[in-house]
Amino acid sequence: MDKCLMTLPVLLLFLGLVGISRSCLNPVSAYRFTGAVCRLTYSAAVVLNEKTSKVIQADPGCSSMNSEKSILFAGKVKYGHTNLEIHNLSIGRSEFELKQGKGIEIAISKVSAVSKGTIQYENGSWLVNVGHSVDFEIESHIDLGINPKLYCGKENVAADTSVCYLTIHKLNLLLLGDKEPGWLKRLFTDFITFTVKLVIKSQICKEINNVANILVDFIQERAEQFLSDGDISMNIGVTSAPVITSQYIESYHKLQSVINASVFHPSQLTEDRMLYFWISDEVFNPLITASHQDGRFVLNISGLELTEFFEVYLSTEMPEFLNQLLSSEEPFLRVWCVSVPQLWTTPLGISVRALAAVKLTSGAEDIPGLSFETVSQPNICHFHDLNNIIASFLFSFALQMVEAHIEYLKGAVEKIGVPKVISGEFYIPLGIPCIFNMGELGNIEQIHSRRLLLSTKEFP
Repeated sequence: MDKCLMTLPVLLLFLGLVGISRSCLNPVSAYRFTGAVCRLTYSAAVVLNEKTSKVIQADPGCSSMNSEKSILFAGKVKYGHTNLEIHNLSIGRSEFELKQGKGIEIAISKVSAVSKGTIQYENGSWLVNVGHSVDFEIESHIDLGINPKLYCGKENVAADTSVCYLTIHKLNLLLLGDKEPGWLKRLFTDFITFTVKLVIKSQICKEINNVANILVDFIQERAEQFLSDGDISMNIGVTSAPVITSQYIESYHKLQSVINASVFHPSQLTEDRMLYFWISDEVFNPLITASHQDGRFVLNISGLELTEFFEVYLSTEMPEFLNQLLSSEEPFLRVWCVSVPQLWTTPLGISVRALAAVKLTSGAEDIPGLSFETVSQPNICHFHDLNNIIASFLFSFALQMVEAHIEYLKGAVEKIGVPKVISGEFYIPLGIPCIFNMGELGNIEQIHSRRLLLSTKEFP
């Protein structure tokens, strides 16, 4: 059994990557409905847990319990507490294992905690009834075992953490005060031991769930940020319960697309990296359509900013008609998407085809404006090399223009428009990829036909 020694356990790592789904299928059946896949590998689980060591801090856990016991010659003793708190909870080390087809096995050892509180008790018989109050402190060393199970509930993935057991190796009870009667300590030891077991178990399991939520949020936020454009986002819903193997945890998401013949298969992903997002082309279409209908693909530039674009990026001589427009008092450029852009992936990269309209005006009635439409199709071969772009342009002009002027405008679109868009500075039709927040992911690994595969070597 290969296990990894860490500071904290991996519990419910992928439960956050859940959402409402019409039905929960077995993984083999779910593949063909899959629009996105998220795989967290074993090495990522190790790193994520190591980085959460500073996050775990035990908040004081309070409990109350009452009981009574009959003692010979002392009558009936009633006792209870209302402020049992746990302080300085620390986890020494943890061993975990991903069990294929079963779940996660976690063994936590050297859990230490100090519990403090006050016991109120009264004992009496038919002759006397006396009330007392004693402060106490408990030092405990405990081992904890958890076997969380992941399953598909009615509408989402759920977890069963009921298998959580304790082994107490040390429990020292100190009753504070002027007197410490031996019979009282023996009586309270059994009572407090049982209570402390329950409280520490509840507290530790609670803290582990807090860690799980932090880890889950880390993964889910990046998936949601990638598939979003401002307040336009996609529901991260699942098609089946997460699959657990000895090397990774993997979840399958249908999202809001209608997919009946997905090309996904687990063999397309490896365990070489920490985190993988496999995304089908069909997933992008609803997001692009929503952004287009909301008017996101519009660019407005005016004044000095517009003039500087042509001066900095173009070295050829500017045509006179364009110089007149740009040197006017209020030059204004507007670029917008005429129809919904189309996006698809190939082994060469992500291709985007869009019909863009361009309108340049001067604000003066005596200077005619310029307007044209262009069908552009930039191919982003490498996300980190914005200059490696292939683009083709077809122009339709309202004015009759010489070939040199047309070539100049083509150069302007290619050298100014496309790079600016791909870099994410503006939203215009040529720049669909910028709406997917590429910067939120550590490394763009591969682009395949009909799907985009993103992975990261390390977490930020």
